[in-house]
Amino acid sequence: GGLMAHYLVQASYTSGSWATQVENPENRIEAVGKMLAAKGITLLSGYYAFGEFDVCLIIEGPDNVTAASALIAAAAGGAVSKIQTTVLMTAEEGLDAIKGAGSVDYTPPGA
Repeated sequence: GGLMAHYLVQASYTSGSWATQVENPENRIEAVGKMLAAKGITLLSGYYAFGEFDVCLIIEGPDNVTAASALIAAAAGGAVSKIQTTVLMTAEEGLDAIKGAGSVDYTPPGA
């Protein structure tokens, strides 16, 4: 296949979801990984987090639509109160983007 896209997914659990996990501890990151895999997404790494978000995942997928579909399905389960996704680029992709910017002829409004 072609190049896969990478995403940082940050999510927070609802209080109800935390209560369920306390009653029945299990590796939810592993479970989410299996669910994402069924939708063509690879979970590269997952972490519990302190702060604004409870879980942090690095995932890989073929495109934005596939990634969004998988994440919407995960969010629809009701365990997550908020979810934020950031598209990640490799250093090479970033450099290509920076080089590409040099070839764009842009005139700001009112100039």
